[in-house]
Amino acid sequence: MDIVLQQLLNAVALGGTYALLALGLAIVFSVMGLINFAHGELMTATGYGIFFGIAAGFPFILSLGMGVGLAVVLALSMERVAFRPIRRASPTIMLLTSFAVSTILHTLMQNLISARPKPIPIPDMLAGAVTIGAHQIGTIQVLSIVIAAVSLIGLTLFFRATLLGIGMRAAAEDFDVARLMGLNANRVIAVAFAISGVLAGIAGILWLFQRGSVDPLMGFVPVLKAFIAVVLGGMGSLVGAVAGGFILGVVEVLLRAFLPDALISYRDAISLSIVIAILYFYPDGIIPRRENIR
Repeated sequence: MDIVLQQLLNAVALGGTYALLALGLAIVFSVMGLINFAHGELMTATGYGIFFGIAAGFPFILSLGMGVGLAVVLALSMERVAFRPIRRASPTIMLLTSFAVSTILHTLMQNLISARPKPIPIPDMLAGAVTIGAHQIGTIQVLSIVIAAVSLIGLTLFFRATLLGIGMRAAAEDFDVARLMGLNANRVIAVAFAISGVLAGIAGILWLFQRGSVDPLMGFVPVLKAFIAVVLGGMGSLVGAVAGGFILGVVEVLLRAFLPDALISYRDAISLSIVIAILYFYPDGIIPRRENIR
């Protein structure tokens, strides 16, 4: 029973990270029709911001804030420089642009910083465990679950209780009609990218807590998994993106924990096969976009 509980906690912690990333992708897609594959570089930028903050002697908490802030600035910069000029272009051109931005940022990080991993010292207080009843749970796992939950709740309140959030929900439903009603397109899209930067930064922190180092490719695999979560949940569906992230996290952790040794090398293939099977029954995703923001 202890092993099952521990693995479920691991699954929730990993699923929360995927959910935050998937939600960042879904927000931008819902208002702009763009899957931003440079989203992973926002995670990486967070890691480097934390690394250089700690190296400069800033407190750990302040370094975390610097990392998230760098992700937000980078997200807004790529929106203004790379995506705004091609906003009315075809989805193919926007997709290729996102790949180009990702490649440029990855190359710059690799050549200007280093291709080798940079260690991020994790405070001793995060290396221990929290005792809950008869169970001991890793501090990082608890923190990951709490941060992911608070972030998702905060974002839900933002979308439902603020004028800007309601405007973004309207834009996600029908962007052209929302513009005719007086919605400022530049502002809405810029805020969408800023929120995606915050979510990528938080996810980057949670990912760093688990791996302890940053390198130019740190965000590649997580953002790929987040894209799968977006498709699984339903393209453009914010609730679906969250659900897809948690489902993917649960599937990955449970397969890693309970697959026989002879099949462990096929874990990713089995995981994707399960995703394909779900999409066979729900071709539009588990929670399609039309059910998302109502």
